[in-house]
Amino acid sequence: MKLTTGKITILIIAAVVVLDQAVKIWIKTTMPLDREFAVFGNWFLIHFTENPGMAFGMKFGGEAGKLFLSAFRIVLVIFIGMMLVRLNRRTDTPMGVMAGFALILAGAAGNIIDSLFYGMLFGSSVGQVATFMPEAGGYSSFLFGNVVDMLYFPIIDSRWPDWLPFWGGEEFVFFRPIFNVADAAISTGVIYLLLFKRAFFTAKNRPAVEPQPE
Repeated sequence: MKLTTGKITILIIAAVVVLDQAVKIWIKTTMPLDREFAVFGNWFLIHFTENPGMAFGMKFGGEAGKLFLSAFRIVLVIFIGMMLVRLNRRTDTPMGVMAGFALILAGAAGNIIDSLFYGMLFGSSVGQVATFMPEAGGYSSFLFGNVVDMLYFPIIDSRWPDWLPFWGGEEFVFFRPIFNVADAAISTGVIYLLLFKRAFFTAKNRPAVEPQPE
């Protein structure tokens, strides 16, 4: 079977979503909330936390903000999906461009699954390991599930010098945000497109090509 650009794109999306969800379900069903263990020394930890808002542990606007973000993610996935279909029909679209957008779509889809379904499918992870499909029902409702985060890289854990204004003596951690595979895929896709494929989106550098017939 010949792997066309479209099929490779689908494989990238499927692989990222499956890996993202596999890691999240493993974390949810084996670790209580806020537990952690070291993978490599003190600079790469698996730290289980749940994020009710945006990527990298950020929060946004309570329940109304959560509903808006869930709806926004759904619209974003639909938009990027339509864009990928159009790009795949062109003869001048590099595989790298398709891969970049595939990573962004897969990451957004991975976090959407958490937001849409995890609140209904899992019991609370506070103080105990979460249960799948508990008899008493999940910890939340449709669209209001929390996103599971676990990748933590506190590469530098120190304190600001005492003489520094405002932050003197306070703890300094780099990199502080805790994220997941989906977040990493989105960031990788965006950075890759901006750094290496920006010329493709500049009209003067892109020849006009008619779409391939369906």
